[in-house]
Amino acid sequence: MISATLGVEHFSATHWKSLRYFNLYRFVVATLLFTSALLYPSAFPILSPNQSLQHLALASVYLLSTTLAVILAFRHRWHARMQLTASVLVDVLVMTLLIHIGGGLDSGLGAMLLVTLAGAGLVGEGRLVLFYAAMATLALLFEHAYRALQHDIDVAGFFHAGLFSAGFFAVAVSARLLARRVIANEALALQRGVDLNNQTLISQRVIEEMQDGVVVLRRDGRVKQCNPRARQVLGLDGSHEDVLAEYSPELALGFVEWCRSGSDEVVLVRVPASGMQLRARFAPSESSDSDVLVFLEDLGRLQEQAQQLKLAALGRLTANIAHEIRNPLSAISHAGELLREERRGETYERLLRIMLDNTRRLERIVSDVLELGRRDRTYRELIDLRATLPLLVEEYLAKEALSADVVRLELSG
Repeated sequence: MISATLGVEHFSATHWKSLRYFNLYRFVVATLLFTSALLYPSAFPILSPNQSLQHLALASVYLLSTTLAVILAFRHRWHARMQLTASVLVDVLVMTLLIHIGGGLDSGLGAMLLVTLAGAGLVGEGRLVLFYAAMATLALLFEHAYRALQHDIDVAGFFHAGLFSAGFFAVAVSARLLARRVIANEALALQRGVDLNNQTLISQRVIEEMQDGVVVLRRDGRVKQCNPRARQVLGLDGSHEDVLAEYSPELALGFVEWCRSGSDEVVLVRVPASGMQLRARFAPSESSDSDVLVFLEDLGRLQEQAQQLKLAALGRLTANIAHEIRNPLSAISHAGELLREERRGETYERLLRIMLDNTRRLERIVSDVLELGRRDRTYRELIDLRATLPLLVEEYLAKEALSADVVRLELSG
């Protein structure tokens, strides 16, 4: 279970693409070797005539192995590290045998191992790159040692093999460091793309939920983009790049005047489609197309808000006056109660009763005024989140047409 997870999930799509290109390169090399050995055996001066059969057999095996590697890389996305390791080991074995058949490092085939290790360094991960370089080094040193024992070659040739071995490690490590930097840059670019996409979605949602209309106009007066509120008040049919003058000639005239003068003055227009009176404000955008932003505010809504502010201020003033009236009323009522206790006669009692009745009447009026001023106040209420939040999430998913696994709700406590 662990190996399957590593083989499929940890190897990214970029690594799989690199592995496929690497195997395609190996397939091309194997095809060239096989074709040259089959059709043009004399094209390799490094081979003697009696070695052509060995070269052909080795090229055939190499072609079959690379073909299998290409099929596995394109058809089966599993055990990627195993596929890469097997491919590199096959290359090391085949190239070492070709070097041996061709007469050693003087044949120039050692450079092909450098290319193989460079490709493995770009595709592989972690210490596997060092393992590949170590296997190539051991194979090359073993081949040279075997040749030295069989043919009594000068021991100084080991210095040449050692330089190649050091080159194996240098190429593998350099390729791996380059691959890590490329992967880091790719991850950063991907994350920035995700952040930009999220920011775009948030901005789009904010614009869609605005009570004011927002229109993006081209310099020729065509509507490039608009939010639902602007589409509603202007009566746009939603077709591609509507002409503004067809829906609001006054607004189009104001746009032309703004383009000519560039002033920041607002324009008051009446839209024929909705009959609403709007306040339009133009502003240049920072786009490369020099588009213009048009903000449309409903004057009726603004006047209603202003009226509500006036009523709220009047309510606060009335409440303050009511408080000022209540204090002396309380004092008068208290004084009347004290005078009633003296019992000075029927006429006196009747006058006190009239005074107290009117005092209570004024008290009721003051209470009604204060109660009227409290109607717009908010009141705290306890909400059961365990019952409310799932309903909100369900409503949000239905509204946005999202799957249930997009939002995960966790409640603790």
